[in-house]
Amino acid sequence: MKIRRRFAGRPPGARGVAVRRRATLACSVLGAAVVALDGTVLTIAQPALQRDLRADVDQVQWTSTGYLIAVAGLLVFAGRLGDRYGHRRLFALGTLGFAATSACIAFAPGIGWVTGLRVAQGVCGALLQPATLGMLRAAFPADRLAMPIALRTSAIGLAAAAGPLVGGALVSAYGWRSVFLFTAVPALAVGLLAAAVPMPDPPPAARGPRELDLPGACLLAVTLACLVHVLVTAPGPLATPLALGTALAAGSALVRHERRTPHPLLPPRVLRSTPVIAGLGTLLAASAALFGTLFVTTYFLQDTLGLDPLHSALWALPLAAVMVLGAPVAALLPRRFGPRVTTVSGACLLAAGVLLLARLDEEATALVTGGCFALVGAGFVTVMVTAASVLVRRAAVADAGVAGGLQQTAMNIGPALGVAVATLLMTLATTGRDAGGTTPALLVLALIATAGAATALGLPGRPGPPEAEAESGLRPAAGAEPGRESGAAPAASAGADPGP
Repeated sequence: MKIRRRFAGRPPGARGVAVRRRATLACSVLGAAVVALDGTVLTIAQPALQRDLRADVDQVQWTSTGYLIAVAGLLVFAGRLGDRYGHRRLFALGTLGFAATSACIAFAPGIGWVTGLRVAQGVCGALLQPATLGMLRAAFPADRLAMPIALRTSAIGLAAAAGPLVGGALVSAYGWRSVFLFTAVPALAVGLLAAAVPMPDPPPAARGPRELDLPGACLLAVTLACLVHVLVTAPGPLATPLALGTALAAGSALVRHERRTPHPLLPPRVLRSTPVIAGLGTLLAASAALFGTLFVTTYFLQDTLGLDPLHSALWALPLAAVMVLGAPVAALLPRRFGPRVTTVSGACLLAAGVLLLARLDEEATALVTGGCFALVGAGFVTVMVTAASVLVRRAAVADAGVAGGLQQTAMNIGPALGVAVATLLMTLATTGRDAGGTTPALLVLALIATAGAATALGLPGRPGPPEAEAESGLRPAAGAEPGRESGAAPAASAGADPGP
């Protein structure tokens, strides 16, 4: 009786819309968490993997490098495939493939098999990552996206925090192969859920173009793959100039091609949007500052303060805790202060936290260090939630996958850039008068975070309905009548919904 009263007066299908949105949110959150968990547990498992398979350090490094190159090169094209054929299909395919490759890695007989399967897993990861945002854009009204994206961010932070602890326990008890079996199980469950439960898809009129820009996809993949290769591998006298030259040539060819083709992979309406470009630049700078800082402070905690890996992780735990708990709060701030003020403030908090970490010395306590990490986490989660919301909201439904792919690309290139800058500066510091010092690296990373604050000035200044919704041909999800999606009167806003 209560259920009947709850849905009394609502149009047929309103209950189904609410259920589908909840299923979409669950798949998006869990899919993003599985990818984040996989990356963190692999780092813990690599030493044991190296010993068991009798591999050298360079071979083990390629288990991560191959994955990153595959992901970075295919994210945008995978997003366009989702725009055209449906994000749920791409998400289910990618997640089930992710589970299958992870299970196969657990039984791999040698390091070559592990590396090849990790590349295949990167392809699957590229299929599912943009879809986690594309599904949300298709399921929720544009002005209700902030909280779903915040919940997705909280899940990523929780997975990143739990990964080292779970990975360490599994490797210690059952060996490195158990780590890949562990990630295969939730990926399989989420993939089956996405394949079985109907989810809102944009109508045919709001989908991406039928023609796919394959030459543009290839040129973009080569550009990004070469760039990532330079950032994540040790520089060489021949390999680095060759990779940079290839990236420059492919990037130049991509620009010329995209200007001439009638159906570009990177639509001008996306690239000419000031909020979209500002959001991408801010995410790139913030992720570079965060991951570069984590890389540097690991050495500070273990070498300078003499902590073991477990205690180092515990001292840095406030960062992850603030990300998990602060993401829903960050989703509410733009409604009051606007995306521009919120994101600039978050980037400034991030820069301040990095600067405070740079001032720590051998006398640093757990309380002070944890406070600095909490400040870094608060700034980063504010930037990530707000900028990602702007990116997805400002993109038309037909370009949601491309926007998601660009956002994920920035979040993959940024960490590689931050770690590369930190490595270079720490190497130079050990050969200079500041032997072994981490301060110069942290100061430069704080400047990068400040550059993200400057880029964020291009975001919208006041909260309001995005222009993209009016231009995208967005219609209510299947099963709901126009203007009555939430069971309100016909004159009510179409943006209302039953809620996730």
